[in-house]
Amino acid sequence: MRNLLNFFLRYSSWFVFLFYALLSCYLLFTRNPYQHHVYLTSANAVASGIYEVTGNVTSYVGLRDINDDLQRRNAALEAEVVMLRTQNKHLRQDILQDSLRSLDSVGRFEFVIASVINNSVIRPYNYITIDKGTADGLAPEMGVMDQNGVVGVTNVVGKHHSRIISLLNPNFRLSCKLRGNSAFGSLVWDGRNPSEALLEELPKQVRFHKGDTIITSGYSAMFPEGIPVGTVIGSTRGEDDNFHTLRIRLLTDFTTLSTVKVISNRDIVDIKEVEAEEVHSSNPADAS
Repeated sequence: MRNLLNFFLRYSSWFVFLFYALLSCYLLFTRNPYQHHVYLTSANAVASGIYEVTGNVTSYVGLRDINDDLQRRNAALEAEVVMLRTQNKHLRQDILQDSLRSLDSVGRFEFVIASVINNSVIRPYNYITIDKGTADGLAPEMGVMDQNGVVGVTNVVGKHHSRIISLLNPNFRLSCKLRGNSAFGSLVWDGRNPSEALLEELPKQVRFHKGDTIITSGYSAMFPEGIPVGTVIGSTRGEDDNFHTLRIRLLTDFTTLSTVKVISNRDIVDIKEVEAEEVHSSNPADAS
C-alpha cells in the first residue's frame, strides 16, 4: 500500500496534467460546435477505416475457406470421373464379351477385341486404327463391329496394328436387308452426316416403315447374318425407279468409338478358293 501511495505522489504532476488534458478535450469537443463536428468526422473516418480493414480480413478468411472447400470437392469429383471412366471401359468390354458369346452360335466365326487408337469422322474418306494385327490373328478383309453394330472392314494389317475402312467411307459397301425380309440392298455412306447412311438398290416391292431395323444380309464372308446396322428414317424413289433408297440412322456412334471386335471367318480361305474357281471356270480363255 505504501508503495502504491509513493507511486501516485511521485507522478502526481503527470496525473494532474492528464486529468486537465482530458478535461480540456471534453470541453473543447462538447462546447465548441465546430470542434465537435471535426471530432465526429474524424472519428467516423477512423472507425470506417477500421471496419473496412476488418471486413476485408474477414472476407478474405471466409473466401479462403470456401476456396479450400471447392478444391476438395473438385478433387473428389475428378477422382470420381476417373473411376467412372474406368468402370465404363470395363462395362464396354463386358458388353462385347456378352455379344461374342451370343454370336458363338455362328460356329464359323471368331472374334478379337481391339481398342481404337485413331479415328476420323469428318473426312471424305474415313479410316480407323486399332491396336491389334497379324500377331493377334488379324488379316485384311475382316469385318469389324462394336456392341451396337457394324464399324467397317480391315484394310491394312501390320504386326501389332491395323487400319480399318470405316463405314463412313464411300469406298465401303455392305450388303444389308430389312429385318424379317429377304430382299437386300447395298449400304453406303453419302459423305454427309456421320450418323447416317443410305441403303440403295432395295427392290420397290419391299414394304418398310420408319423405325424398321436394318441388319447384315449374310451374303458376305466378312459378317454373319443379322448384325444390326441402323434404323429407317426416310426414303426416296422416282416414279420410274425400280428401287428404293432408304436413309438409315446408324446404330454405331463413330464419334465415341473406343472398343471394337474384329470378326474372323474360319471358312474364309475355303470360300475364296471356291469363288476364285468360279471366276476361273467362267473365263473361256482359262478353260483350255
